[in-house]
Amino acid sequence: MTERNPTRDGVLAAADAVAAILPPTPLLPVEIGGVQAWVKAEVLQPIGAFKIRGAWWRLVSLSPEERAAGVVAVSSGNHAQGVAWAARRLGMSATIVMPHDAPEVKLANTKALGAEVVLYQRPGEDRDAVAAQLIAEQGGTLVHAFGDPWVIEGQGSAAIEIAAQLGRAPSRIIACCGGGGLAAGLALGAPDSAIHPVEPVGWDMVGQSLAAGAIVPAAPDAPKTICDALQPLATKPINLAVLHGRAEPGVAVTDAEVRAAQRFAFANLRLVVEPGGAAALAAALAGRVPVDADTVIMLTGGNADPAAYAAMLTDTH
Repeated sequence: MTERNPTRDGVLAAADAVAAILPPTPLLPVEIGGVQAWVKAEVLQPIGAFKIRGAWWRLVSLSPEERAAGVVAVSSGNHAQGVAWAARRLGMSATIVMPHDAPEVKLANTKALGAEVVLYQRPGEDRDAVAAQLIAEQGGTLVHAFGDPWVIEGQGSAAIEIAAQLGRAPSRIIACCGGGGLAAGLALGAPDSAIHPVEPVGWDMVGQSLAAGAIVPAAPDAPKTICDALQPLATKPINLAVLHGRAEPGVAVTDAEVRAAQRFAFANLRLVVEPGGAAALAAALAGRVPVDADTVIMLTGGNADPAAYAAMLTDTH
């Protein structure tokens, strides 16, 4: 991994690069507990998730020689689609290492965008080792889902959009958190806003790492979660370095709270949100994070499995 550190200037440059090819996603009003706050509808990106931001900034920042060699990425689905979309747009090859149990919709979408998909067993195989082996064999640049300075800057472009749409800095941004790429990018892009990372119960590795001041890996017996997009085994030093002393204490949400947030988004915002993309909203609805008129809640992904989504909507328990 490169020694380069992500910067606010990098976030601003990434925002310009993203704005040149993608319209801003809507900032929509939402009422929670009698307070009108805002949601950032990243579910409406072309690939259905915010990951397109970091992928685009990483790939356009590659040299001509690096572009010619292609890219390799590791993802359960949304980063995969972001990298595949960016690579297709730039005429590059992309190989994505994905878990064998990734949602079928994410596997299908990644392949449809022209990427080669290599499956690994989860749990059991080390996905980073699989990617390293591929690069050793065929070359290419690793585009890490969250531990890459350009990816972090690209995700932070959402904060630049938010400030422009709101007309001011938000008081806080509540963000779904897996490895911490989005949270770190938002921290750089919105230096005057509180950043609240939200993770699934038992997978709050960023929250635990922030509390400990050192990287804490997921436990071997970490519980199952419906938030497939928020299950990295550990954050990376580059993410923790940005977030340490900057992010608010981590918050963890249950699967039941996430399902309630998905139903809320469907009923009140007319938006389809996948489980991992609803974690921040779940924290706000459950009262885990305070909400005011300048609060922005990230809805990060909408690539829901149709059958699981339908079952969730009709489950009244």
